[in-house]
Amino acid sequence: MPAPVSKPRTLYDKIWDDHVIDIDENGQGLIYVDRHLVFEVSSPQAFEGLRTAGRPVRRPDCTLATVDHNIPTVSRKNFTTVEDFVRQPDSRAQCMTLEENVKAFGLTYFGMTDRRQGIVHVIGPEEGFTLPGITLMCGDSHTSTHGAFGALAFGIGSSEVEHVLATQTLLQRKSKNMRVTVDGTLVEGVTAKDVVLHIIGVIGTAGGTGCVIEYAGSVVRGFSMEARMSMCNMTIEGGARAGMIAPDETTFNYLRNRPLAPKGEVWDRAEAHWRTLNSDEGAKFDVEVNIRGGDIVPTVTWGTSPEDVVPITGKVPDPASFSDAGKRAAVERALKYMGLVPNTPMEEVKLDKVFIGSCTNSRIEDLRSAAKIVLSAGPEAKIADGLYAMVVPGSGLVKQQAETEGLDAVFKRAGFDWREAGCSMCLGMNEDKLVSGERCASTSNRNFEGRQGPGGRTHLVSPAMAAAAALTGKLTDVRRFLGAEAEARIAAGPKLKLASAAEFLTDPVLPPPEPTEPMGATERALPTADAPSNVAKFTALKGIAVPLHIENLDTDKILPGRFLKVIKRTGLKDALFADLRWGADGQLTDFVLNREPYTRARILVCDKPNFGCGSSREHAPWALKDFGIMCVIAPSFAEIFMNNTYQNGMLPVILFTEQCAALAAEAEQGLELEVDLEKQEVRRASGQPAFPFAVDAFRRHCLLNGLDDIGLTLQRTALIEQFEQRRSEMWPWLDGLGYKGKRIPVTGGKAKLEW
Repeated sequence: MPAPVSKPRTLYDKIWDDHVIDIDENGQGLIYVDRHLVFEVSSPQAFEGLRTAGRPVRRPDCTLATVDHNIPTVSRKNFTTVEDFVRQPDSRAQCMTLEENVKAFGLTYFGMTDRRQGIVHVIGPEEGFTLPGITLMCGDSHTSTHGAFGALAFGIGSSEVEHVLATQTLLQRKSKNMRVTVDGTLVEGVTAKDVVLHIIGVIGTAGGTGCVIEYAGSVVRGFSMEARMSMCNMTIEGGARAGMIAPDETTFNYLRNRPLAPKGEVWDRAEAHWRTLNSDEGAKFDVEVNIRGGDIVPTVTWGTSPEDVVPITGKVPDPASFSDAGKRAAVERALKYMGLVPNTPMEEVKLDKVFIGSCTNSRIEDLRSAAKIVLSAGPEAKIADGLYAMVVPGSGLVKQQAETEGLDAVFKRAGFDWREAGCSMCLGMNEDKLVSGERCASTSNRNFEGRQGPGGRTHLVSPAMAAAAALTGKLTDVRRFLGAEAEARIAAGPKLKLASAAEFLTDPVLPPPEPTEPMGATERALPTADAPSNVAKFTALKGIAVPLHIENLDTDKILPGRFLKVIKRTGLKDALFADLRWGADGQLTDFVLNREPYTRARILVCDKPNFGCGSSREHAPWALKDFGIMCVIAPSFAEIFMNNTYQNGMLPVILFTEQCAALAAEAEQGLELEVDLEKQEVRRASGQPAFPFAVDAFRRHCLLNGLDDIGLTLQRTALIEQFEQRRSEMWPWLDGLGYKGKRIPVTGGKAKLEW
C-alpha cells in the first residue's frame, strides 16, 4: 500500500504544528513558547501576578530581559545607577522594578551597564536568541520583527506575559494564512521600509486582521536580514498577527556563530531542520496579495495612520476626492491634526525634527544607509538651519560598531545628535519627544496622533529619506542624493571602515542566575477543573452606552503612551482618551466621555471598524476597565486588543456595521443597553429587537465562570512536560539559550540545574 501523501503546508502551518501541545474541543490551542523577551513596560504587572500566586518562572533559560522604552538616550559617561540616571519618576520606577524582578526570578538581563543593552527587538536577533522555526513572544506588538528569521513571533499583553512566564505556553486559536508576494526589480532609492509602507497602503491597517502574513517573492529574497526585519517589524501596522519570511542562506549566514545560536554538530542538526521551513508547493493561502516591485517609489506617510501613504513625488490628498463620506471625514480630521493643506506637494512639507532609530530602523545597515546620504552631499554637508536631528542606535553593540566604522563622525560633523541605545522618540515615553505642533520625519513605525509626543506630527520614512530630509529641512526624494555625482563625492570623502558584527559579539554566555526569591512550582496545589476562581464572572451587563464614531481607533488614542509608565493595572481612569478629554489648559473638553450620562458609561459602542489597532499594550483595556467600561461593541477589532480585553474579564462584541450604527444612535439618546453573554444577545431599551452575537466558545466559558487562564493551563502540566521532553530530544538547541544547562522546577520548591 502506498504511503499517504501529506497535505502541503505553509511555513506558518509547520511551525504551528510543531508547537501545539493540546487543542480543546472548541479548537483553542495550547502552544509552547520557545523564546520570551521581557522589558520594563509590559512586565511589572506580570511579575506581580507570579508573586501573588507563588509561581516561579517556568523556563528562565528561555527568557531574556532588557530596558529600552523608558531609558534616557543621553550620554552615560557619568552613569552610576538607574535610580540616579533615570530622572522621570515613573520611568525610573519601571526600570528599577524590572531590575528587582530579574534578580528575584533569576533571569538573564542586559541592563544599562551591559554593552549588549538595547531595543528588545534588536538585541534578540543580534545575540542569536532569535532562531528559525521557533515561537517567540514579547509584550510588545513589534515582536513580529523576529518573523524575518522564519519564526512565529507576535506581541502579547501583560496578562499573557505572565502566562508565558508561569507556563512557557500560550492559549491561541490558529490564524489564517496570508501571502504577500513582491516580485520584480526595485527602482533606485527604494528600501525595505518603502516596500512595507507601500504594502500597508495597499492592504490597509486592517488588511491582515486574523492572519499571519508570509512575505515572498524575488524582492524579499534579495533583502538582507536587517531589511527583512524592518519589513516584518511593521506587519502589525497592516493588522496581521505576525509576519514571516522563510529562512535561507541569508538567514543562516547571519546567525552562524552568534553567541546564543547553536554551535558545532548541534548547528548542523539545526540547519538541517531549518532548511525544511518553507511553504510547500501547493500550500493553501487564505489571502494572496501580489505587488510589482517596480511600482514602488520612495514612500512617506501624510496622515495619522500607517496606511496614509503617498509617493514622495506625490501630493497631500484632497478630502474632496474621496467619495465615501466616512473616509472623507477621516482624511479631513487627519489633515487638520497634521496641519497640512490639500494638494501640497510632499516635497514642500517643512520639518522641525528628524529621528533615525526605533526597532524598525536602528541597525547597522540603517545607519550606514543614512550616513551614505550625508556623505553624498559632500564634506561640508550640514543639517538644515533650525532643524534638530538625532540618530539613536538600536543597541550598545550597534553603537560600538557604528563608531568603529566612523559613522558617528559622519553624523556629528553634519550636526546630528549621536545618542545612546534605546527606543527614544519612537513613542515619547522618555525625554525624547516632539513638542505640540512640531513636525518630524521619523524612521519609526507609527504616525498615530500624539505617538511621538502630544500634538506631534509624524511622517514615516526610510533612514535614507530621513537623512535627506535632515539636510534639506523638508521631506525630500532621496534620489536627489543618488547618482554618479553623489557616488563621486562619497569616493572623495572620508574612508569608512566596514566592520563585522562578530568583532563585538564577544561577551561570555553565562547561565541565568539563581533566583533571589525562589518560589516552588508546587507550593500551592493546582486548581481542579471546578475550583472557585478570584477572577470576576461576566454574565450580563446593563448600563449607559457611550457612542464613538472613530475609524481605526488605535491604542495610542485610547491611552497615550505617556501614561504607560505604571507598575499596577489600575489608576488609569483619567488617562483614558486623555488627548480628547483634556484640553491644553488642563480643563475637561466637551468630549463625549466628559458629558452626562456618559461619565457613568459601562458599555462603549463604536460604529467604525478596527477598534484597538496598534500596540499590544494591555494598558488600553485597563484604562477602559478603570473608567467602568466592561464591554466594547464594534464592527471589528484588532486581534491583540481583543485578546487583552478577555484577559481582563471584559467582553468585546462584534456586530455588523449597521447594527453598531443603530446602537450608537440609541446611545446618543442616552438609552441603556444590556449585553447578555449567556444568551449571546444585545438588548435595547428602545424596545427594538435584540441583536444576537457570536463569541469564541472557550472565551465565553472562561468569562461566564470567572476562570483564570493560567490556572486552567497548569491543569495540563503533565502534557507540557511531555512536550518539553520531546522538544529537547528533537531540537536540543532550544534548551538553555546556548547555555550549558537549563534550570527546571522540581517538587519541594528549589529548582535544579540539568546538564
